[in-house]
Amino acid sequence: MTQNGRRGSPIEHGFPHLDTVRAAITALFRRLSYEGIRAYDTSFAPADAAFAADDDLHLGAHRVASAIVRALRLPDARMVVCFRAMEQAATVELAAGPEYFIEVNDRFRTHRRDLAAALAHEVTHVLLHRLDLHFPATADNEILTDTAAAYLGAGWLLLDAYREDELTHQKLGYLTPEEFGYVLARRALLPGGGEDLSTWFTSPQAYEAYVRGRALAGRELRRAPLVAADRAQRRRYARDRRAGAAAPGASYGFEEHPAGTRVSFPCPVCGQRLRLPVRGPVRARCGLCRTVLDCDT
Repeated sequence: MTQNGRRGSPIEHGFPHLDTVRAAITALFRRLSYEGIRAYDTSFAPADAAFAADDDLHLGAHRVASAIVRALRLPDARMVVCFRAMEQAATVELAAGPEYFIEVNDRFRTHRRDLAAALAHEVTHVLLHRLDLHFPATADNEILTDTAAAYLGAGWLLLDAYREDELTHQKLGYLTPEEFGYVLARRALLPGGGEDLSTWFTSPQAYEAYVRGRALAGRELRRAPLVAADRAQRRRYARDRRAGAAAPGASYGFEEHPAGTRVSFPCPVCGQRLRLPVRGPVRARCGLCRTVLDCDT
């Protein structure tokens, strides 16, 4: 896992990996199913990430790693944690198990506040390895890992490790802070996924990034042909519908079908592509995440 801890070094912001993040959320639903996703409805508790300065380093690291293993529903996996000088924040050796060896950057010997975040990313690697869920490119796999960690309840730790002020310049993981916030907001759309993260963040900058990501996820709930779309979007959609073609950049598209024209658009919860007949108000149910959506096609 990458780290950025050099004062003055740039931290990427915004949503440059958004297409891969959305594909990762859809891939999680397809691999785990709706019921499997619902099994992760409780996020990793802040108390389980706590690491006092006087705790024994190795005992504490194994305690936190074991708690993350349980949170990610890997009860038969054992994490062996060691520390060494390295450029990366942490790495994990992926093997058949049940033991997995995690190497953590030496700086976490003293910066214990963020140790749980580093471990969360590596344990999620193990989970995806066990699920045989991966993307072809290495960079996309790391985005998948961060997305899965956040969407399954442990990755809020990675966002909370983000700090950027006069004294500190730090980010863990491959997603931008805003993208972490976006994934956490998408998770909150699920039944049972609505913890109040505002009480969990210890980093003010992390909370601000979460708010920016949450705003984007909220806008996706108000895109045409969803009923919640604003008036301007509704007018644009109606114009495109008459033309039979979506404008550049639109999230929806029109398809001809023997039974009539259909509109296709991504489910705002899981990203599965939905296809509905163009016939006016309709209530649609996503077959992948079971979300019921009010639409006006």
